[in-house]
Amino acid sequence: MGGESMTHTAPRGGGPGTGPVGSRTGQRLSGLAVALGLALFLGGFAWAAVIYRPYTVPTGSMSPTIEAGDRILAQRVDGGEVRRGDVVVFKDATWGDAPMVKRVVAVGGDTVSCCQDGKLKVNGKEIDEPYLPKGEPAEITGFPTVTVPKGRLFLLGDERGSSVDSTAHLTDAASGTVARSAVDARVDAVVYPMDGPLPRPTGFEALGVLSSPGPLRTITALVIGGAVLVLGGGAYGPIAKRTGAARARRASAEPAGVR
Repeated sequence: MGGESMTHTAPRGGGPGTGPVGSRTGQRLSGLAVALGLALFLGGFAWAAVIYRPYTVPTGSMSPTIEAGDRILAQRVDGGEVRRGDVVVFKDATWGDAPMVKRVVAVGGDTVSCCQDGKLKVNGKEIDEPYLPKGEPAEITGFPTVTVPKGRLFLLGDERGSSVDSTAHLTDAASGTVARSAVDARVDAVVYPMDGPLPRPTGFEALGVLSSPGPLRTITALVIGGAVLVLGGGAYGPIAKRTGAARARRASAEPAGVR
């Protein structure tokens, strides 16, 4: 009766099969983050594969906007969606067998000519083209007024001195124009090197509404956000394990409690 000790060691854990509620909640949240991240990451790539087509530009006819060897992403569009200022990928048998990249400067019903004060004139308005090589005129040699037939496009390269474009086909039956149906895609961005989205062709705003940018920024945000969630959620387990082990070591180093 009188010889029993009244000291004992305080329990350090919750016993087998138990754990902190916070730890279980953290594991569930990390799993949810990984699942959501994978959905966003893979969904972003799948969306891009449906919307965009990659191309490598072999010549410098669109310099300095797109240099020779640059890799671009072009949004798949119907030719009827193309507007002035767009840079498009098209294929026309009279121009050659390979896809070509040029800028639309006039559409069906427009008149286009060059050069007045070194600038292109569309529907009687001089067009400011900041994407051209600095200090160079809109054309090295002028050309008379062309009326673009309905359903067709007048296209020029940004490197006007060497680009084989509509000005090289002025004597063709369609005055150097290309059918809208020949357009496969509209260039949205240069991805290698990472120059990003093409500048807006604001010089054409006075003639009508410009095309809206494609969803590339949204897709990029989805992919990056998904990757962050996957990495963050996946890192929770190892971090929580190390933290728990550190706490256990500190607890084992403390002296036993006395009651």
